[in-house]
Amino acid sequence: MLVTTGIKELDDILGGGLFANRVYLLQGTPGAGKTTLALQFLREGIRKGERVLYITLSESKQELITSAKSHGWGSLEDMDIFELVANEQDLQNENQYTIYQPSEVELNVTTKAILNEIDRVKPSRVIIDSLSEVKLLAQNALRFRRQVLALKQYLSTRKCTVLFLDDKTIPGGEDLQLESIAHGVLHLEQLSPEYGAERRRLRITKMRCQRYRGGYHDFTIVFGGLSVFPRIVASEHQQSSPSGLLKSGIPEIDSLIGGGIEWGCSVLMLGPAGAGEWTLTLQYAVAAAKDGQRATIFAFDERIDTLMMRSKGLGIDLETYVNNGMIVIHPIDPTEMSPGEFAHFVRQHVQGDGKTPGARVVIIDSLNEYLNAMPEERFLTAQLHELLTFMGHNGVVTFLVVAQHGLLGTAIQSPIDTSYLADAVILFRYFEALGEVKQAISVVKKRSGHHERTIREFSLSNDGIKVGKPLVNFHGVLTGTPMFKGAGLIDAPDFLKVNPDVATS
Repeated sequence: MLVTTGIKELDDILGGGLFANRVYLLQGTPGAGKTTLALQFLREGIRKGERVLYITLSESKQELITSAKSHGWGSLEDMDIFELVANEQDLQNENQYTIYQPSEVELNVTTKAILNEIDRVKPSRVIIDSLSEVKLLAQNALRFRRQVLALKQYLSTRKCTVLFLDDKTIPGGEDLQLESIAHGVLHLEQLSPEYGAERRRLRITKMRCQRYRGGYHDFTIVFGGLSVFPRIVASEHQQSSPSGLLKSGIPEIDSLIGGGIEWGCSVLMLGPAGAGEWTLTLQYAVAAAKDGQRATIFAFDERIDTLMMRSKGLGIDLETYVNNGMIVIHPIDPTEMSPGEFAHFVRQHVQGDGKTPGARVVIIDSLNEYLNAMPEERFLTAQLHELLTFMGHNGVVTFLVVAQHGLLGTAIQSPIDTSYLADAVILFRYFEALGEVKQAISVVKKRSGHHERTIREFSLSNDGIKVGKPLVNFHGVLTGTPMFKGAGLIDAPDFLKVNPDVATS
């Protein structure tokens, strides 16, 4: 029988929960979230009508109640709390041991008090906080191990699920003795990046006879307790992708990309800042909303009011679909959100809440901010690959907007090579023609199906996006300085037709 922890996502990581009537070790430095997790574990037992017991050797009962109230859990009246902390009487001279070592007396007294309280309450769930106090009383590793083994044997006969808390404050490095005794080990960490808020993560380092999801899983402590974000494993979410194509609503764009974008594909919108990659991405979101498909925009760069104003100036009706809920915009502050939390946030929008269907189009704008704001995260690209695979399995079209450094020619560089992650790459470029800066668009990669190899003129105005005919008589458009190779103006682009004298010369 599995015992749930009170945290749905943690139960998912554990494979359903903890085996009942076993002893588990919850490790972590002070501030990592052990006490909060322990209280949630006991509150889940109370919710199920069980008797629970919190044995504290470090924090006072009042401190636990204060912590519970900070999460909106009330005064813990339904929870048995047994204090074994030192009090002011221990400071008096008559209570100081002189003939015997304190460990010879206090360890036996402490252990006996714990056993008596468990026999009295007869709980189904027990927290012992913390084993560091018992280790100090034992004074040597052999006695401490025997004490914990005896306690474990005793608890196994009382039909209760136990969490031993260890704050790892005793010097001497990692203590593997406790891990070898426990049925399972949960390890909590608190990290302090050079910039931004602190980050927390957990890992299951041991779980006997149980399949669990390995690796690190980010979590935060919010009002109401721990909020855990399981690491996405794309292979667990495989399903058949729907047939059909996502169209932009602009015939020239759809022709350029081979009729449309297949559901489940990821598209990289690549170009220098302001070249139009974001505007075309927004056009796809509105086209999907018109067709009854939901879209979600994760905006790292701009505020919602700025996006609304820009779209209105380009003739794109974003506001209507935001108001009716078909398009959702989420501003993201990456300094306050870990990569695991962001991936979990995206996953929630894709899967829906059971009442509202999930998003079929996801836009991440921009990938530059996502990567640059977390320079200490070494495996963001691998995590992004897992996220894109997950969305591909769910039939979601994902747009990744990447702004390249530089404006023209060979000076243009990408901040990171992510082109291999995407199924399609749409390239935007500036080029110079007749004293004006023009824009060009082309599709340089598409894994599924045919696409045009041509380069087309691309322009933005109050009337929206306009795409010209292929620039067949030009050479060097992508370098920024094209040369006109045509013999006449019949197939020339519009910007040459209005300047025939210059064009023929």
